[in-house]
Amino acid sequence: MNFLLSLPAWLKVSLGAVIVVLVALQASAMTDNALIARLKARTDAAIAQNGGAGVRAEFHTSQGWLTRHPALHGGDDLDDGTRARVAQAVAAIPGVGGVHWANPRARPAAGRQAAEPGPFHCQRDVESLLAVRVIRFDQGSARIEEASKVLLDEVARALKPCRGSIIAIGGHSDSVGDAAVNLKLSQDRAEAVRDALVARGLPRDSLRAAGYGTSRPVEGLDPTDPANRRIEFSVISIAPQMPTPVDTPDAG
Repeated sequence: MNFLLSLPAWLKVSLGAVIVVLVALQASAMTDNALIARLKARTDAAIAQNGGAGVRAEFHTSQGWLTRHPALHGGDDLDDGTRARVAQAVAAIPGVGGVHWANPRARPAAGRQAAEPGPFHCQRDVESLLAVRVIRFDQGSARIEEASKVLLDEVARALKPCRGSIIAIGGHSDSVGDAAVNLKLSQDRAEAVRDALVARGLPRDSLRAAGYGTSRPVEGLDPTDPANRRIEFSVISIAPQMPTPVDTPDAG
């Protein structure tokens, strides 16, 4: 204690700030763990209720970050209708931001053998990018801040392996202010992100922009919490593109 009292005032302030940050990070981690644990329990129940024997949900990104966008593993022996029903039931759970199969099935063209299911990393890579950074806008505007353009470059690169899929871009808001204004702003921001991704080479017809305003706060957060102001991405269907004669050399 005497040692601390002897420290310069500026160093005491710095140490105090570090302690506050560490305490906040620990509290945030505990909150995230509790939220994911609740979602995991509800997801396991939904999977069982919809005939998803052998299916498990993973709530971590490939980098180990907690995520509200689970990947579904297993269920290779289930028919397509059951897999779709399981995924829809999980996606409908409040707090789940989106869901995808880690082993999506490709439907081959007639006369072709089914392709081996490849890695499905694009959504999880985007979640990893947005787990530590956010797409920022000017105050009360849909104009994307200059500092976020590098992040959008990275998001576009991560989403390009999903060509042929439908990618949903959801804009969300906290509940501070007028609800109608927040709804329009969330829509405008989702569209601004879509336009930015199109400018970076993603096909417009594969991107769906929707604003939800204050209707979908993050579970466990107060609706007024600024963390509810966010952009989320979900891969909502898989439609593998097949080569056409124009794309295939020497096709006759």
